[in-house]
Amino acid sequence: MSSPAFPPSHIQEYALDAPRPGHLAASSDYSLIPLTFQPLPLGAITPLGWMEDLMGLMANGLAGYQKDFYHYVNDSSWLGGSSEYSVLNEGFPYWFNGLVPLAYGLGDKRLINQVHDALDYVLDHQQADGWLGPETASTARDLWARFPLFLGFIQVLEAEPSQTSRLLPSMYKFINLMYSMLLRDVGFLEYWGEVRYQDMIISLQWLHENSPANNTQLLFDTMRLLRLRGRDWADYYDVSNYMFDDLDTIEPVVTAWSYSYPWVHGVNVGQSLKAGAVIYRYTGDETELQSARDAVNWTFTYHGDVGGSIIGDERETGLSPHRGSELCTAVETMYSLSYLYQALGDNGYADRCELAAFNALPVMTTSNQWARQYVVLANQPFSHHLSGEVPFFNVGQDGIVYGLESHYPCCTVNLPQGYPKFLSASFVHAGPNGLAHALLMPAHVTTTLPSSTSVNITCTTTYPFNNSLKYTISASAPFSFHIRLPAWSSPLSSSLSLNSIAQSLAPDPHTGMLSLGIPAGTNHIAYTLAPTLRIVSRANDSVAIYHGALLYALDVGESRTTMSSAPFVANNYSHEGFPPYTDPGIGTKDTLPPIPVQAQSYNLSNTLPWNIAIDTSTLIFHASPNDVNGDGEAEEYFLPQEIWSRTGPPSFITGRGCQIEWPLDKGVPAAVPLADAEGRRVCTGLAVEVVLRPYGSLKIHMAELPVVDLGRQGWGI
Repeated sequence: MSSPAFPPSHIQEYALDAPRPGHLAASSDYSLIPLTFQPLPLGAITPLGWMEDLMGLMANGLAGYQKDFYHYVNDSSWLGGSSEYSVLNEGFPYWFNGLVPLAYGLGDKRLINQVHDALDYVLDHQQADGWLGPETASTARDLWARFPLFLGFIQVLEAEPSQTSRLLPSMYKFINLMYSMLLRDVGFLEYWGEVRYQDMIISLQWLHENSPANNTQLLFDTMRLLRLRGRDWADYYDVSNYMFDDLDTIEPVVTAWSYSYPWVHGVNVGQSLKAGAVIYRYTGDETELQSARDAVNWTFTYHGDVGGSIIGDERETGLSPHRGSELCTAVETMYSLSYLYQALGDNGYADRCELAAFNALPVMTTSNQWARQYVVLANQPFSHHLSGEVPFFNVGQDGIVYGLESHYPCCTVNLPQGYPKFLSASFVHAGPNGLAHALLMPAHVTTTLPSSTSVNITCTTTYPFNNSLKYTISASAPFSFHIRLPAWSSPLSSSLSLNSIAQSLAPDPHTGMLSLGIPAGTNHIAYTLAPTLRIVSRANDSVAIYHGALLYALDVGESRTTMSSAPFVANNYSHEGFPPYTDPGIGTKDTLPPIPVQAQSYNLSNTLPWNIAIDTSTLIFHASPNDVNGDGEAEEYFLPQEIWSRTGPPSFITGRGCQIEWPLDKGVPAAVPLADAEGRRVCTGLAVEVVLRPYGSLKIHMAELPVVDLGRQGWGI
């Protein structure tokens, strides 16, 4: 399939006052289509159990200490410094967008003070015409970095309404300027803003619904202009333009300079998944809903990885397990999928969001939350500097290294938003007198429903490492409570009780929600899911193994060493024509705040064979180390604080397999070797016992495994 040839004039082919598909013409209809589920304000939900431990590690790790030492935050041009990794000046806004939900989700005073300090500086230095940011020359003003900044702003307004009197006027002053810029068709110096404008539209829609301040027409006109001056994702998510094939096979080659490149950049795609739903809210154009559903379906069918993210290193490819998925893509994909579930209510979006949160994201960070990868491979039995040619489209030799800023800094500053936003989307309003648990995890929620009913809910669970959830609910009046049933859990085998009385399980066929009428007072719910072992076919007669919301991968052992005795040192960067990193104005690099000793970079080596084919008929799931027989009967297991360590999760899978011939290609395992014409593979040794563990806990792993029939080998099983 050839790449689509969009005309260079694509973004200018409609005049502002001309009708355009999607109701872009000026309109007096200033209403938004309601979300299926309304989000709760930031801070209404707090983490418990393993999620509280994890977010605590984040607060005391790389996410929570960047303001103290990391030059792209500490010395950002947004805060009066001079350190930026690109002319986009996006480092500080990325960090701010993630710090806000981390700070208020935990109620961490140190981090909240960081939010206040950053907010004060940015607002105090707003320019006279309304511009927010360090750019002074009008020719250097690109709107893109303001999009994550505004997502941070609206979260501050939710969590701390006392900031409204100061923050809101500054936001509207900037929006007026942005409107005038877009009216003159300026503000997108690079293509990033042209394809990521849906994030700014979310902020404008939030303002319309919460603090319009007599600016309704301005908000709607600016929404329309953002889409008009940007690229319309519905054009790409069309059967005649979409790139279904492995992009490595497409002619002409899509390079970083191709017009179509922004459509297939992995992070852009992750952000784009919600675009149709965002646009539908103000246009009412139902074709946008189909565009959103096609975006998700096609992306994961043709370019999805087994962990729930998107394969793209930086550009999408196909489905190969030796190509990379970027950390930024994982967190943006999670945010888009959680938004899609709130907007459209399709149960599959919540399932996909959990899949990414419990697999794609944790596998890319060390369990102490002090180091991260740039890209992860589904089949990655080691993690170190690659020499020579690499298997990626546009990622360097350190792309799979766990460190402070391996390959490129964007994933360091964008990392903090992942789990905090996942937490803030866990509970949602469901109608005027309802509350729903959408994304399952241990958490506590305190809220007042639109009906004025006060509700407190505590969910105690080790899900997804266990399948039982217990709720204690206090309510000032009767209300409706809804709990989502994942598609992988059969309602016939799952169970639900309210105050020890069994309830029937009849999930809504669209949302997957189970509904209960909760009386006033204190009530108790017990909810148990029923996962089974799922074997999903992948390319070249290989499989991926799932149980519940977790992907399981081959444990190849681990030997870990630091790359040097000194902390990782920041690199110089020159990316796509951007200027290289230069010493900040405070002096030399030696005078920068010291990098904490915890911020190390690591070499990870396997201690067990990785070139294994498995016999799927031998696989047995074990709920915990005590579940010796694989019958699911085990004593209660207490999770460690560093849950995403190699042996942190209690569950594992045992089976049998054998080594096969499997070469390296460009320093990593090649594509899964093909079976012969009769579907057979030849073992190079005797059958061996194998162990599979949750993918997120195995920083080195093999997740797409070739299949072998050991019975046909003559060894039995």
